[in-house]
Amino acid sequence: FIIIFIFHDFEEIILAEKWLQKNSKLINKKLPRKMANAIIDQLSMSTAQFSVAVLVIFLFVSSSTMMANQYINGGPFGNIAFFVVVTLTFFLHSFIHIGQSIFLRAYTPGAFTSLILLIPYSIILFRTLLTNEIITWNFIFICLPFVLLMVPVLLIAHSIGKKVI
Repeated sequence: FIIIFIFHDFEEIILAEKWLQKNSKLINKKLPRKMANAIIDQLSMSTAQFSVAVLVIFLFVSSSTMMANQYINGGPFGNIAFFVVVTLTFFLHSFIHIGQSIFLRAYTPGAFTSLILLIPYSIILFRTLLTNEIITWNFIFICLPFVLLMVPVLLIAHSIGKKVI
């Protein structure tokens, strides 16, 4: 999961700043003014600032992965729920990238790796977890509302990125 996250976020880190500079008029044209301004404001950061935000999120991704490993191996810090919430978040996040591209009728940073890496990996991951009876569909549905708790994490990560650099 960590490697998929890194490839996906490298795509965003490398392309987001220039993409936003190039496409802010398109966003303003397609969305209501308040929404467009909020999105542009949230995404307006340098590549270095965005990299710091990704680092903060990476801490959640890597710690959830380590806790899942502990869970599988019976370690003292084992927790599969945190991992399921984080991976569900990124699985759903990938559809946001694809939806943005469809809505804007343009490529958006993150769409390519969402389509070729994140979605296929997530399907294989959840199928494997279900097949090996590590989790159940019921457990996934129980974890699903907790995905909303990742939204403040994302917003705080972006805020940290903007303040640090």
